[in-house]
Amino acid sequence: MTASLHLMKLCVGAEGPDDLARWQQQRYGDGPAMHVTRMWPKREDELLNGGSIFWVFKGIMLARQKLLRLEERFGDDGIRRCALILDRDLVRVAAIPRRPFQGWRYLDPKDAPDDLPENRAAEEALPAKVAAALSEMGLV
Repeated sequence: MTASLHLMKLCVGAEGPDDLARWQQQRYGDGPAMHVTRMWPKREDELLNGGSIFWVFKGIMLARQKLLRLEERFGDDGIRRCALILDRDLVRVAAIPRRPFQGWRYLDPKDAPDDLPENRAAEEALPAKVAAALSEMGLV
């Protein structure tokens, strides 16, 4: 069996997980959410074996959504793209600072943050500097 793998992606335009959830609700209703990207992941089997996309908001990884499947899409320009079809459940995770990057990146499960317990899911994220300092000390 193929081991699982995750993706991480900057969430541009959303203030945090609640803002992303509202935007996805407005755009997709009750159906699965989607993120279209230019590149098709070469490690598709690993991603679809329990993988998630981890969202980074303003330099802090705060949430994830399970990857359901990948679908081919063609833009008006005729270029083939990959639609990441996502579970609508946005799961809050322990805050981990991330430097800016372009596109998406693979994320090994051992490097992925833990899910927050349900009783902590509504907490505000720590300020970026505090989260970075705690991460450097190995406390998050």
